[in-house]
Amino acid sequence: MAILERNDTGAVAHLNMNAPERLNALSDEMIAALQAQFDALKEDRDIRAVILSGAGKAFCAGHDLKEMTAGRQAEDGGKAYFKDLFDRCTRMMMSIQSLPQPVIAQAHGIATAAGCQLVASCDMAVAAQGTRFGVNGVNIGLFCSTPMVALSRNIPRKQAFEMLSTGEFIEADRARELGLINRAVAPEDLETETAALAAKLANKLGAAVRIGKRAFYDQIQMPIADAYAYAGEVMVENMLYRDTEEGIAAFLDKRPPDWKQ
Repeated sequence: MAILERNDTGAVAHLNMNAPERLNALSDEMIAALQAQFDALKEDRDIRAVILSGAGKAFCAGHDLKEMTAGRQAEDGGKAYFKDLFDRCTRMMMSIQSLPQPVIAQAHGIATAAGCQLVASCDMAVAAQGTRFGVNGVNIGLFCSTPMVALSRNIPRKQAFEMLSTGEFIEADRARELGLINRAVAPEDLETETAALAAKLANKLGAAVRIGKRAFYDQIQMPIADAYAYAGEVMVENMLYRDTEEGIAAFLDKRPPDWKQ
């Protein structure tokens, strides 16, 4: 049984973390499997949206603490292992935003520590009501410093610091209010609502979404004047696409566009 399952429906790829007995923890094997799929998706022009979910009763409980404990047994106390682990995890998380396709987290149960980071790293997120989100490493003496990077880029800083320093959970409705997720839906509607959002994204011009996603993350790091200058160049590039010309013509003619990309 694969630790990470992939099923494609049309232009939507669905990745399902499949280690329910470990609450889909980000073990070395899980990180490697996710990285391999993200690397493959980066080159897959047939896929226009990605859903990431978890099997069993939880989305993801963060890093595998048993593996981390074993890594500490090395002669250096685990320093080399931990550095390598967090480097690999960071690369995997950053791969999500470098994908040309939008990635939607489909969360349920719990998303804690690096599992919460995984939700925050996705472009969008839909969660079942009652899902609990936390960066609660502080409760065991480990401040969630790497999850903090993604979390603090999703929600206001005071609320992020409160979560990080108290280790308390928030539920889906509060996560939506803060901006960690897009939608909180009834548990029985989670798969349907996430699939509908993915299908809506997959129905857009793939080339436009690809250039737009890249520009979104590039410009958000820039001063406003630089961001406008850069975004203007992206708009020019986008306007010169054959399919953009077709999309405008179709809108004016009140007909569906005949897109090739």
